[in-house]
Amino acid sequence: MKPPAILILCTGNSCRSHLAEGILRAALNENFRVASAGSKPAGYVHPFAIQTMEEIGIDISSHHSKHLDEFLTDEIETVITVCGNADQVCPIFPGQMNRHHWGFDDPAHATGTEEEQLEVFRRVRDEIAKVFQAYAAGRLDSLK
Repeated sequence: MKPPAILILCTGNSCRSHLAEGILRAALNENFRVASAGSKPAGYVHPFAIQTMEEIGIDISSHHSKHLDEFLTDEIETVITVCGNADQVCPIFPGQMNRHHWGFDDPAHATGTEEEQLEVFRRVRDEIAKVFQAYAAGRLDSLK
């Protein structure tokens, strides 16, 4: 039997959803399948998302931007949206039992110097980590 699948959705699937996917995958290990996708994929993972995740020991450099349609035939147990646009266009997936929306600022819109932009990415990463690590702890506790 396959572990339950959790799909994290965002509009562009370039920043927030990959931050959340990396953090949740690290927290849940092999107990769950974790993926991310977008309603309008940007076609890349933002380099600052990769860099700020490396800073906390999580490698997302092999991630790629995907469309949510790639998962329509998969049995997705839980869908989590991390931006308002994805929440509004989110379809129902086969086998879906849970749906959550936790919105976060889009760090891709950060302006200023490179360091100022990285600070926005770090802030959003840390906000996502707080929420998704708490969610993971609850899911793992329910397995006991």
